[in-house]
Amino acid sequence: MIKRAVYPGTFDPVHYGHLDLMNRGAALFDELVVAVYDHRLPIKSVLFTVDERMQMIREALDGQNDKIKVMPFSGLLVDFAREINAQVIVRGLRVFSDFEFEFRSALANKRLAPHLETISLMTKEEHTFLSGTTVREIASLAGNVTSMVPVNVAEALYGRFQIDHVDFDQKPSLRD
Repeated sequence: MIKRAVYPGTFDPVHYGHLDLMNRGAALFDELVVAVYDHRLPIKSVLFTVDERMQMIREALDGQNDKIKVMPFSGLLVDFAREINAQVIVRGLRVFSDFEFEFRSALANKRLAPHLETISLMTKEEHTFLSGTTVREIASLAGNVTSMVPVNVAEALYGRFQIDHVDFDQKPSLRD
């Protein structure tokens, strides 16, 4: 039997912390499905569409790991996990404040789908400050995010915020 795990998230945008967890999760299972949440209901606003987010992830992974699949999902995570025959949910923990949310989510998912297990991977120290919100805010203010996200993601961010960036070694400038 294939051990399939699902790593869900908004990934708006994907950053190096996400990519690290994807690769580490894939090392633990036969297949890791990166489940990109499609916000059909306006519960959370997103900068990029689900298709744009999936494309950014695929480009960032650049075919490095054929055990990682990228798929959209909406609705309950446990329903999606059943659909793809996943046995495990992979989640990341950056800081202590993440623990309470992830703990409650894991308990709720266990109640809804007792066959699913949740594992939480601790982020690497260098990624503890990273979040999509942080990356979006820095990029929107023309800050250099190339140490936080792959180049394709930085380009998408700067394009969305209409920021010129000729040289990633220099600070980007706002377009006139």
